[in-house]
Amino acid sequence: MPRPTAAQLAYGSCTVIFSTLAMLLLSQTSSSLGIVLITLSALALGLLVAMTVPLPKHSPSAAAAVVRERVPERRETASVPVSLSASVPASMSASSAPEPVREPAGP
Repeated sequence: MPRPTAAQLAYGSCTVIFSTLAMLLLSQTSSSLGIVLITLSALALGLLVAMTVPLPKHSPSAAAAVVRERVPERRETASVPVSLSASVPASMSASSAPEPVREPAGP
């Protein structure tokens, strides 16, 4: 049996406490048998609420699919020999490229 989550513990505990108080106040019982029945029914109700809280769904295949989508495949890059990069004219180098002109968007 899996361990309960924090949400299950919180919902179950709150249900037991509030349902016990509500039933004791509404029934106005003072007998020990009535108090025991109310507390047992509140515990049963709390257990029911705790077990019906939806659990987070973890599937290893879904997590692996998300990881595969985020990581791009490795691409092959061509290496440029030193002799070719040295023979590029200065007029075509990146440092002599004109900068883009920024114009105002409008009035």
